[in-house]
Amino acid sequence: MLVCAGRSLDVSRPQVMGVINTTPDSFSDGGTLYRAASLDIDLAMARAREMVAAGAAIVDIGGESTRPGAAPVSAAEEAERVLPLVERIAAELDVVISVDTSNPALMTEAARLGAGLLNDVRALTRAGALEAAAATGLPVCLMHMRGEPGSMQRDPQYADVVVEVRDFLASRVAACEAGGIGRERLLLDPGFGFGKSVAHNLLLLKGLPQLAGLGLPLLVGLSRKSMIGKLLGREPGERLPAGLALAVMAVERGAAVVRTHDVAATVDAL
Repeated sequence: MLVCAGRSLDVSRPQVMGVINTTPDSFSDGGTLYRAASLDIDLAMARAREMVAAGAAIVDIGGESTRPGAAPVSAAEEAERVLPLVERIAAELDVVISVDTSNPALMTEAARLGAGLLNDVRALTRAGALEAAAATGLPVCLMHMRGEPGSMQRDPQYADVVVEVRDFLASRVAACEAGGIGRERLLLDPGFGFGKSVAHNLLLLKGLPQLAGLGLPLLVGLSRKSMIGKLLGREPGERLPAGLALAVMAVERGAAVVRTHDVAATVDAL
């Protein structure tokens, strides 16, 4: 059971995390929450309400695109995209709010405004991130990524992707424990599509039981990923059937939380 800012999240059964991208360059939805170059917070709230009604236990808000080739954004711009929505959701909806960020200042402020989970694609490796996350008292999801979004898909190489991802995550768990974040506050994400080829992603899916062997809840994000496009020749909007199949396979192999753009269909599938 994860304690997320006063809300309990039972990870002994599969839970669904809905994705809300507050970026204008999202790979999955192309910035559909934007109007006249600005985030439409009412539209974003409508998306959040829809996800909660469909069965999402968590909504994950991200203000920095981490698609392959994405350019970084400033800390101020990321905060401007994310924090107003965190505050609105915390005031209006009964759901765990996850903030997808590597920014220590944003972690601190999001926690103050009502976030219940920190989701860091860089596994708290940025300067000050581990200390900031520890101080919030919130659970943290640690993800594996080889390189940075701008360069991570340039010919990634592994001798054994499952072993290397497992060892990296184990090392970050140890760093968190040493820094005051107990195991009861941690989730792990193998980082499908983050510095991995299609073959690496498929090996990770097959090897999820080895990662589950670390004894912590696994969070997986396979929704609309480019691996589906490369395998099947589908554009992001055409990847739902394959994404549902991957979600079910991931849960069968030990995943506790499924991160998705398509909440209602994923809840039905699981």
